[in-house]
Amino acid sequence: MDKTLEQILVRLKSADRGKVKPQILAVSKLQSSEKIRDLFAQGQRLFAENYAQEALAKKIELSDLPIEWHFIGRLQKNKAKDVVGQFHLLHSIDSLDLAQVVDRQAQNKKLTQKIFLQVNLSGELTKGGFDEASLLEAVSDLQQLKHIEICGLMTMPPLFDSPEDSRPYFQRLRSLRDQLLPKIPSCTALSMGTSSDFSIAVEEGATLVRLGTILFGERAKK
Repeated sequence: MDKTLEQILVRLKSADRGKVKPQILAVSKLQSSEKIRDLFAQGQRLFAENYAQEALAKKIELSDLPIEWHFIGRLQKNKAKDVVGQFHLLHSIDSLDLAQVVDRQAQNKKLTQKIFLQVNLSGELTKGGFDEASLLEAVSDLQQLKHIEICGLMTMPPLFDSPEDSRPYFQRLRSLRDQLLPKIPSCTALSMGTSSDFSIAVEEGATLVRLGTILFGERAKK
């Protein structure tokens, strides 16, 4: 196993305080298929992409590998038909309207699409996502959607120099998840933490950490 991946697994184990062991989601956007194959050979199975066209091309090129593909990029409503059913999990469902579109596409394709609800805890205008109030208000409508499975919540804190500054955002996401659980029992997972702050995220209950450059090195330019 590559030393970097091995060291990350050790850090995950030392930071983990929960019963559910956190998993690494390797963010492979703008990375070559060769690098993905190399990481797969080391034992990594979950990979995430941000751009639908690039992701679908890689899925074809790497179809000989039993990869679990996730989509973490911002999803436009008119692109939902291209990704629904193509990915194990969609991480970036950032509004009730988008959840309804995904539900309709899943119904059309006669499947159930697993999703995360993206929550914008920082209020940054450059990031999509429910705020806490709008998510709680949307619960009853989300419960009516029968062709999606809400598996958890996702967030992206602001970029900080100190990873410790991300902790309050991870704590708030966990608290929000706990509020939703009685009404949406499937909403158990927390997708939070990146290369710069994943140890803090795991301490606060992350079940998936999204790691890119720490695994792959710098990305190619798009």
